[in-house]
Amino acid sequence: MREFDYIIVGGGSAGCVLAEKLTACGRHQVLLLEAGPSDRRFWVQVPIGYGILFQQKAVNWMYNSDPVPGLDGRVIYHPRGKVLGGSGSINALVYHRGQAGDYDDWAAAGNNGWSYADVMPHFEQLETPPQDDPRAPHLSVTDNSADFHPMGRDFLEICRQGQLPVCEAPTREGPGITPYLTTTRDGQRCSSAKAFLRPAMRRRNLTVMTGAHVSRIGFEGKRAQTVSYSRNGQDFKARAGAEIILAAGAVGSPQILQLSGVGDARYLQSIGIRSVHNAPHVGQHLQDHYGINYIFKSKQKTLNDVFGNWPGRIMAGMEYVLRRSGPLSLSVNQLGGLVKSSTALNRPDTQIYMNPLSYQTSQKGKRKLMKPDSFSGFILGFNSCRPKSEGTVTITSARPGELPSIRPNYLDHEDDRAEALAMARLIERLMATPALCDLLADEPMTPLDRMDDDAVLADFRQRGGTVFHLCGTCRMGPDAASSVVDNRLRVHGVEGLRICDASAFPNITSANTNAPTMMLAHRAAGMILQDRQR
Repeated sequence: MREFDYIIVGGGSAGCVLAEKLTACGRHQVLLLEAGPSDRRFWVQVPIGYGILFQQKAVNWMYNSDPVPGLDGRVIYHPRGKVLGGSGSINALVYHRGQAGDYDDWAAAGNNGWSYADVMPHFEQLETPPQDDPRAPHLSVTDNSADFHPMGRDFLEICRQGQLPVCEAPTREGPGITPYLTTTRDGQRCSSAKAFLRPAMRRRNLTVMTGAHVSRIGFEGKRAQTVSYSRNGQDFKARAGAEIILAAGAVGSPQILQLSGVGDARYLQSIGIRSVHNAPHVGQHLQDHYGINYIFKSKQKTLNDVFGNWPGRIMAGMEYVLRRSGPLSLSVNQLGGLVKSSTALNRPDTQIYMNPLSYQTSQKGKRKLMKPDSFSGFILGFNSCRPKSEGTVTITSARPGELPSIRPNYLDHEDDRAEALAMARLIERLMATPALCDLLADEPMTPLDRMDDDAVLADFRQRGGTVFHLCGTCRMGPDAASSVVDNRLRVHGVEGLRICDASAFPNITSANTNAPTMMLAHRAAGMILQDRQR
């Protein structure tokens, strides 16, 4: 059995940041275990490749939810990264911190040290290399708006006419419709694997194992000591002298905790798992952004006219291979942001996406960006910033290879249904603007102005889907009776074990969750090293 100071379970957005920060001083031996393969794959590195990776089993867990009662029993497909870089290696690359109030709410819930004033320096350190070493590990957060589709100017004018706040320059936090910032570098994806793990892998004190499927954490009394995993058909065990850090995501982290005997003791015993510590909130409080796309036929040519035929795809491919530019070097989520569905609100409740491309996702969760709609089309979409519905992630047996039950409970809370209506009516307002009407080649495919509230909600249930922001299943809080980890991300009731990923979010943030996940890991690494010195 090999021994390390720290064992990180999960090489995703959080795990890669942790690995770099914990090995930087050179004093600590660190093992990183990732179930998936290396991220050195063409379609992982190509920004538009996320459409191809959407259902690629080699790099994607491809989870399905249980039937969702609030969505008329529909099963919702949940792609999650199973590759170095995690979901940050297969996502749509949008970088947004959310709102300051998201983190102030974390602190107000009793999590001292997690207000926006506390976390803002960690965002800045992620995004900016030190002035004395511009080559130091950092995340490239890029403004590609000069290369966005010309329709972007129309999108901004639509929002101006709809009386929404508009800013020509991208923003990292707060309200406003702007070009989206993306995690790209020189025309390629810049995941946390590229930004942080690759530089760290040159260090002798970091060991990275891909294809390593963790089955459980072993305890001696109440202290986490070992990690059991399988690799290439063989079983292994590694020992942690200091700490084990779970960074397996909002599905993987509660799954591994439960398999290890940390969870609802009565339930775990009923499926044959010996309880190590009774922690009934493990796997509870699952949150996610649930949204919908409205598709429009356009008079102008859109990316449908590029990706919808072989000549267009070949030309885009040649431009990318020769110059690392063109549509393949960009995200399709080109403009959007956080806005209020009503002026009476104190802060934004709606995230909007405006894409110069359209595609169908209603069948089997497919998202074929390289096979868009046959007409020139574009999308306006939205999701609620802070939904209140909560779900669960629960193992169903003691077998590590069996996927857990995911119950997101979308639209379970009445406020979420009311918000959905308000946000749809906001899109209806945009649909009535002269700027949008001038773009249309035909009537809107979803005529919101002719639909009553019941019809709008029925459409939301039937066509809506996840925005892929699962979080909260091992939430942070001061009280072990209502949370899983404390404000230093240590698991309540046990020793030597932390959780450092989106599962620890006390509540969902208002925008895309990749940025706050990396921030949390960056802040956690400082805490881990500080605690080691005590």
